[in-house]
Amino acid sequence: MSKILKKRQFIDQHDKNFMYGGKFGGNFIPETLKKPIDDLTLLFGKLRNDKKFIRQRDHYFKTYIGVPTPFIKLSKLTEFLGGAQIYAKVVSEANGGAHKIYNATVHCLIAKKAGKKFIVGDTGAGYAGKMLSMAAKKFGLKCKIFMGAKDIKRQRPNVNAMKKNGAVIVPVTTGSQTLVDAVSECMRYWVSNCDTTHMCVGSTVGPNIFVKICAFSTAQISRELIHQMKQEFGGVPDKLKLINCVGGGSSAIGFWNEFLNSNAELIGVEAGGPKNSKLHAAPLSTNSKVGILHGAAQYVIQDKEGQIGSTESISAGLDYPGISPLHCYLKDLKRARYTVATDEEALSAYKLVSRLENISPSLEPSHAFAEAIKLAPKLSSKNIIVVNSCGDSIKDKDIIKKKLGKYER
Repeated sequence: MSKILKKRQFIDQHDKNFMYGGKFGGNFIPETLKKPIDDLTLLFGKLRNDKKFIRQRDHYFKTYIGVPTPFIKLSKLTEFLGGAQIYAKVVSEANGGAHKIYNATVHCLIAKKAGKKFIVGDTGAGYAGKMLSMAAKKFGLKCKIFMGAKDIKRQRPNVNAMKKNGAVIVPVTTGSQTLVDAVSECMRYWVSNCDTTHMCVGSTVGPNIFVKICAFSTAQISRELIHQMKQEFGGVPDKLKLINCVGGGSSAIGFWNEFLNSNAELIGVEAGGPKNSKLHAAPLSTNSKVGILHGAAQYVIQDKEGQIGSTESISAGLDYPGISPLHCYLKDLKRARYTVATDEEALSAYKLVSRLENISPSLEPSHAFAEAIKLAPKLSSKNIIVVNSCGDSIKDKDIIKKKLGKYER
């Protein structure tokens, strides 16, 4: 398959082995996970075509999550930079402060349909864990979250929120003690408890069914944006650039989904890490090789021996050595362009946007704003840049205060 098909959902454009472009994704799983993965695949296939389930999803998206989230022009930032007009889709206004609430809500609804009383998940920045703990509490499920010990230290606000919601947090002390290890430990736990427990993977990574459920959930972002653009511009602008940070890739896929067959330029911004370091979390932008990580084939940062390589980023949510198979496929199709922003550029972007506008992006979307700040002055005012401000900075207040000397919203 060499192009995106118009009459078929992007998440379904894989072969019989669940591989996108015959190269990315799939289900590289132990035999013990085959039945629960098959059962979940079958259940989700029924639910996504069940009008009653879709109405239930839409009900909770509206009454619980608070959709639609705002679409606003950043007039002061536009005036300050000159050039292109800059807008933001402020997904951080969703309940809980980030896009992860969409995926968490859908997973909890699926868990209820499956008759499960327990739900388990992974988290890096703490958003996926916080949102899953919120949704689990809402739907009466007992929740357990695996989180790297390093991330627990640097994302205290979200850790405290998870505890407040009644979730059990399991510190992961193996490996780099970050998201990659949290996902691994979460999957190991599910192998032994899949009869009673539903697993929510926090991004568009892992075995194919988890990629699909997450992308299905976050597509709400672009469905709203299409409608909001019609109200603002009368349609999708001819010269449109949609910029999103990319870690696992869930917010970007949701932000781009409805625009895949349009002329919009899709720009993903990975974590370039500290300016003077060789470490980063940018497998797409650094021509990493294909490897298997968490049950799926994807571009993965690897060392000389082919083992998972070390990563570094000021952003816990982007600090991941792999990337969604969907983004790998988009890169190979040349439908999306991927670049990087360093820690320093992200901090600078956070500082500028927070000073000029009435939004305060977390360090993840600050990477996307960094790219917008680079691009805008080079373009004419006929160009429209939209940044997905998919998280709020409150979770990063300790890091920002340490790096910049103070934290102000």
